[in-house]
Amino acid sequence: MTNALDEIIEELRAADREERIELLLDYARRLPELPPRLAALRDAGHRVEECQSPVYLFVEAVDNRPRLYADAPMEAPSVRGFVALLLEGLRDASFEQIMTLPNDLVQQAGLVEILGLLRVKGLSGVLHRLKREAARVAAEAGVAANTVATAR
Repeated sequence: MTNALDEIIEELRAADREERIELLLDYARRLPELPPRLAALRDAGHRVEECQSPVYLFVEAVDNRPRLYADAPMEAPSVRGFVALLLEGLRDASFEQIMTLPNDLVQQAGLVEILGLLRVKGLSGVLHRLKREAARVAAEAGVAANTVATAR
């Protein structure tokens, strides 16, 4: 995990219920729009099927480093906030750091206590999809080949 993501998770964990909700809403408002070239590809297999809300993830390799993009609706602020905090916390991450993120990150962030079971399942789906996409893109780019198997 990156230092930035670790700090975000720690901030969420230390916050009370209302503050956690407010933090998620703050992140939701900060999620950048998809670049137009990716917006056109939203429906080309980039949807996170495990999530009830329409969430789209994109992972690219730029100079052998991951570049992450996502789209989630404002009508689903908790999901959008989680996606935004992942993108912000993983901005400078390596492929290996993304692929080895803990599977219980949603629980570590204390989000189980403020969100329903279906929402938590959807957020976990977002995390797993991100890890799989990072592994796929890293393999295609020939980066971190020795860690690709850990994300599957």
